[in-house]
Amino acid sequence: MAARVVASATVRALKGRRSIPVRQAIMLTPSAVNRVKNLLSQKPDAVALKIGVRQRGCNGLSYTLAYASEKDKMDEEVLQDGVRIFIDKKAQLSLLGTEMDFVQTDLSAEFVFNNPNIKGTCGCGESFSI
Repeated sequence: MAARVVASATVRALKGRRSIPVRQAIMLTPSAVNRVKNLLSQKPDAVALKIGVRQRGCNGLSYTLAYASEKDKMDEEVLQDGVRIFIDKKAQLSLLGTEMDFVQTDLSAEFVFNNPNIKGTCGCGESFSI
């Protein structure tokens, strides 16, 4: 099944902050939970949002977001506040300790990944390196 891109995402490196041990791979802010619930309610065949990474951009990697109708064997599942997130096996190590937020301004609305594992980002904030 081909992945369909759901939304754009911005990357922020968290310099000078120590990652806090968490029980799940990724934590969602209340605004991200609400946005994911909204997206999934519009797609009755989707049971979760799937996060992955792919080679793209000037700094190496970027996040992908897609609807998922089933969990693949090696995906990690995160349940938070009634929302299911599947993390592709290739993205699992790069997402550990990450906070997923949804930010809406007058000009844009996007998911933002606050990731303590990132070593560098590109100028536009769409790609990163670990």
